[in-house]
Amino acid sequence: MRVAAILVAAGRSERFGQDKLWLPFRSGPLWASSYSVLSRCPGVEGVGLVVAAGREAEFSALAAGALFVVPGGASRQESVARGLAAVPEGFDAVLIHDAARPFLTPDVVDRVLAGVRRSGAAYPAVPVTDTVRQVGSNGVATLDRSTLLAVQTPQGARLELLREAHELATGESTDDIALIEAIGHPAEAVEGDPANVKVTDPADLSRILGAVETRTGLGYDIHAFSADPDRPMWLGGVEFDDRPGLDGHSDADALLHAVVDALLGAAGLGDIGVHFPNSDERWRGRESGHFVREAGRMVGEAGWEIVHVDASVMAERPRVMGRRHEICERIAGLLGIDPSRVSVKATTNEGLGAIGRGEGVACLAVATLARRMEK
Repeated sequence: MRVAAILVAAGRSERFGQDKLWLPFRSGPLWASSYSVLSRCPGVEGVGLVVAAGREAEFSALAAGALFVVPGGASRQESVARGLAAVPEGFDAVLIHDAARPFLTPDVVDRVLAGVRRSGAAYPAVPVTDTVRQVGSNGVATLDRSTLLAVQTPQGARLELLREAHELATGESTDDIALIEAIGHPAEAVEGDPANVKVTDPADLSRILGAVETRTGLGYDIHAFSADPDRPMWLGGVEFDDRPGLDGHSDADALLHAVVDALLGAAGLGDIGVHFPNSDERWRGRESGHFVREAGRMVGEAGWEIVHVDASVMAERPRVMGRRHEICERIAGLLGIDPSRVSVKATTNEGLGAIGRGEGVACLAVATLARRMEK
């Protein structure tokens, strides 16, 4: 059985108040968490995305291996139908998962796939533990919770069955299994996961993750231009065809040095001089990317996640902005985070002071870190 997965990420997040699918979560945007899990599952051969119209390029940039990226419709049901239409020939079954459920695990995927093989259609569910009361025009009734299940995604079925169910649908439904059952085909409930919750409003994340501590660190570095006319110019981990470069013990990449100090400062781990002193011959001529990578490792070991890095370059030369995207990708790669979490800007000093006279380069960086607080 060849299986494709459809990640539905076309919602408007109206109840959340902002686009929740692009909130920073773990090592990327929230939607990418489930995409990563589905992509790694051995039983899933390809993952396609249904996204908000006009944002296809943004999703595609972070999902280079996607089976397809297509725009969604006005409702979830229409979005799923568009995803089903985009599934290439040769697939036998499909899993449909809501991108707003970022806590998906491979175990849940495996159980749903096993249910599809047995029954043709399956969905994960967990028992309802709260007392549920139904309020209607005839009064209030307390339901027997032992007969109730909370339904989750991914929901899976044979591809032709899903397509038939959507084609014959007579009304709107937020549940694909309900459409299948409406045409007379039973579906199997498999064990879900209580943690596989849907993020609907901001309180959902805080309840699940617990209280989050956030810290900000500031880094600053300045280097004069070298007297050596052949000294390479390194800035932001990128070599510029502009000589001479900056003078220093290592490669003198002032931008990366500022990033290191910002990261270490936010985590309370000292500064670049503490860990990589210029009195140590090991660091002579060393590429500053090593310092950034090590700083990222240290803050990670201390339990911190890098939320964002913002840096500014103050220089008359080189011209940084033309290579801004390359620098952002380089810093992100060194830190193992998404490039959307890195920002780089540049300005001249309007002819004022040593920087304005073209004697060197100064850089500022701000790093924001977050970690779950111990209860």
